[in-house]
Amino acid sequence: MKKDLRIIKTEESLRKALLTLLKTKTLETISISELCRLAQINRGTFYLHYRDVHDVFRHYFEVIVEDFRKAYEKPYLNTNFNINNMTPDMIDIFNHVKKYKAFYQIIFDGKSPMTYYYLVFDTIRKFMEESLSIDNNAVYLDVDFDYLISYHANAIIGIIIEWHKQNYTTPIEILNEQLIKLITNTRSYR
Repeated sequence: MKKDLRIIKTEESLRKALLTLLKTKTLETISISELCRLAQINRGTFYLHYRDVHDVFRHYFEVIVEDFRKAYEKPYLNTNFNINNMTPDMIDIFNHVKKYKAFYQIIFDGKSPMTYYYLVFDTIRKFMEESLSIDNNAVYLDVDFDYLISYHANAIIGIIIEWHKQNYTTPIEILNEQLIKLITNTRSYR
């Protein structure tokens, strides 16, 4: 069943307003009144869909996580989890980041609470844990699995942060090539 267009527009207005406010304020200091005012919706409409401002953020983050999951899984699914068969054109993570650039600009601006960083880190780490546990071809050079997936999750975040520092000017194709080189050079196979 399709979602009502009014609901879609309300959610989008609230997301845009939230991102605007997060550029200058922390999530904890944003009031429902100012969020509704900026989104141009009334409080009654807000409460039909959300409990509080955190609920808006949580819902938006869930949308982003689902899109990130699809982007992350795409090359693994296309190669049956055999990293040796991955090519740069299969990588979709940076397209995801570009799609949600306004969100990532806030997350990685250096002024945001570390909580946001850890939300992204925990999400990526979870995806990696799932995919690496499926990858039967990999041998992990006597490294504790938890440290390994944390290392790889931070590596991806590091690339995204560097791209952010460069104002997202590096072409996605170049980032995809770099990521493939990093992935294939940090793992050993039987």
